[in-house]
Amino acid sequence: MVSLVPLLQRVPLFQDLSVSELEIIAPLFVERDFKKGTILFFEADLGEEFFLIQSGVVKIYRIDYAKEIILALFRDGDFFGEMSLIQKGLTRSATAETLENCKIYTLIRSEFFQFLERSPKLSLRLLEVTMERLRKANEQIYDLTFLDVRMRIIKVVCRLAEEHGTIKQGNWMINMKLTHQQIANLAGTVRESVTKVLQELQEDQIIVIEKKMIYIKKMEAMKRLLPL
Repeated sequence: MVSLVPLLQRVPLFQDLSVSELEIIAPLFVERDFKKGTILFFEADLGEEFFLIQSGVVKIYRIDYAKEIILALFRDGDFFGEMSLIQKGLTRSATAETLENCKIYTLIRSEFFQFLERSPKLSLRLLEVTMERLRKANEQIYDLTFLDVRMRIIKVVCRLAEEHGTIKQGNWMINMKLTHQQIANLAGTVRESVTKVLQELQEDQIIVIEKKMIYIKKMEAMKRLLPL
């Protein structure tokens, strides 16, 4: 599966590996197609697979008192499920569902672990990636605890732009279509609050929404609305 090597080279987890090492690990992946709305795994399922997205969008979420809380959105070139690679028998901490038709490469823990034992560089990189995601999770917990609803919504929009945005005609474009309800689930609030805040940002000419795509015209002005 030499065609997978360019994708692996763009994934932070594998960037320290040589082309020859990537050519060894690439055939261990299995290419799979999933339709929109497919549950890849449920919270508390046994974790045995690592997922690498070739195309499409996946949401990671938990259900808390019948309310959906979106923890992360992953798209082309992103990966998830790495915790299952570290320790055998770990269960999934959240549910994963496709938001679009997706092409995803999966890797079984047992095969990955054999390669991991021979690659200290990959072991260190896996630790770094895991710690960075833990840091982001702690930041989300802080935001949900200490920021008010307006601040949380603005911060979610900024984070989406930084993680999934492209610059188009001088504006930051969030390169995925999200409903107000999905943004609310990311911010831990209700749809009506998201609609109100996005409308205010449009009236202040900080953002523009066209065909469900959010464009940030004034990123610095947007960030100034956040606490230091």
